[in-house]
Amino acid sequence: MTDLLLAIDQGTTSTRAILHGPDLAPRASAQLPLAQHFPAPGWVEHEPEEIFAATLATMRDALAQGGASAADLAGIGITNQRETTVLWDRRSGRAIHRAIVWQDRRTAAHCARLAAEGAGALIAERSGLLPDPYFSATKLAWLLENVGGARAAAERGDLAFGTIDSFLLWRLTGGRVHATDATNAARTMLFDIRRGCWDQDLLKLFGIPEALLPEVRDNACEFGSTEPGLLGVAVPVRGMAGDQHAAMLGQACFAPGMVKSTYGTGCFLLLNTGDVAVPSQNRLLTTLAWQLGGQRTYALEGAIFIAGAAVQWLRDGLGIIKDAAESGRLAAQADPAQGVYFVPAFTGLGAPHWDAEARGAILGLTRNTGPAEICRAALEAVAFQTRDLVEAMQADWGARGGATVLRVDGGMTASDYAMQALADLLGAPVDRPVVQETTALGAAYLAGLQAGLLPPPGPAVAHWRLDRRFQPAMPRAEADRRHAGWQDAVRRVLT
Repeated sequence: MTDLLLAIDQGTTSTRAILHGPDLAPRASAQLPLAQHFPAPGWVEHEPEEIFAATLATMRDALAQGGASAADLAGIGITNQRETTVLWDRRSGRAIHRAIVWQDRRTAAHCARLAAEGAGALIAERSGLLPDPYFSATKLAWLLENVGGARAAAERGDLAFGTIDSFLLWRLTGGRVHATDATNAARTMLFDIRRGCWDQDLLKLFGIPEALLPEVRDNACEFGSTEPGLLGVAVPVRGMAGDQHAAMLGQACFAPGMVKSTYGTGCFLLLNTGDVAVPSQNRLLTTLAWQLGGQRTYALEGAIFIAGAAVQWLRDGLGIIKDAAESGRLAAQADPAQGVYFVPAFTGLGAPHWDAEARGAILGLTRNTGPAEICRAALEAVAFQTRDLVEAMQADWGARGGATVLRVDGGMTASDYAMQALADLLGAPVDRPVVQETTALGAAYLAGLQAGLLPPPGPAVAHWRLDRRFQPAMPRAEADRRHAGWQDAVRRVLT
């Protein structure tokens, strides 16, 4: 029976493929790390050929581990690191430059100039975003201006632009399909999220030839089929979504007011606002949650650039831990009297500050400070940043009600210490699901929805199951005191 679903989860630090049953239960998975390239301070790049090779390898490995073949698949779902920008040759399918990663800050001056010229209002009105290097538009403009012959080739129609989903789709279909989904399009700073189309004024603002752009489709649709030689038979790609939107679907946040937060390399918190695109007054993003059947559901989003990456830095940069799991054990041994704060602004600060030039700092160090206190400060930084986002969302969402529980997912949620600290400093319950890798779960759901195996959002809540609820245990006055210390630390690194 062709009732299995294969999810591709192409992330910032790794590429995974997870085989799901028709009930969305994970059956097998494979994962490969992704090399990070830092050609200059604040620059981050990936090698597109490595991404595609890893995608194929993990797909084949997951099928083999699950005792399945491509002929057993009802469809493939793709979820991806958003905003990361690829420009490739239409004839060869090969990128003309490394992918510029969402974390990359090389276009900070361009964004500052746009803001100074008053373009922020147009950008926010049409795209729901803010002029920041995080998004794809200035990355694409940089490639066109800095790669020899790129602009002329783009204007001739020889090049194609896409985020990682679009690049993978092109390569998987043998160059037959140049398309993206509405959620990834919404992260480019070139897409009108209310009209659901590429915006001519934004294209002109950034100097982007329209011939570069992919077709924009629903999150669940027939995107095309893979080349038969890749997996043995042609398999339909039936779902695509940016990672945070896929996670929202995987967390079954289908009702307005529901909130999820994903803790991976960065942290991304989304609040479902239904069919209303709520303009933020607190420097959050207005974005698409998903688009199904031509109907758009919106969200407010807060983005934290560094979450799990701070723990990676403790391991790889400082060498004070051997693995991520050790961070929680060490943090639990910290002296609670020490007021150490770690502001992980390695690539600037995201919402609600949006300071591309800010850089990281550890404050409150004394002679008694050691690895335990630094580990605790790194984990608490994630909680403090989450609280900043939640308070901004509450101000934007107002008295409309909604959930008071935060649903969490991603690699960091495996740490009981980190999740309890989150509940304590947030002052709200935190729900960790049984399946914590919900980005892949959302991609599989979209493919299953299009294949007719799964119901639409609303009825489709059976796939979400609670593993553990973390209740706040810290006195509110203590949480507020510590949060005030965090805010003071952040002020010290803002430029």
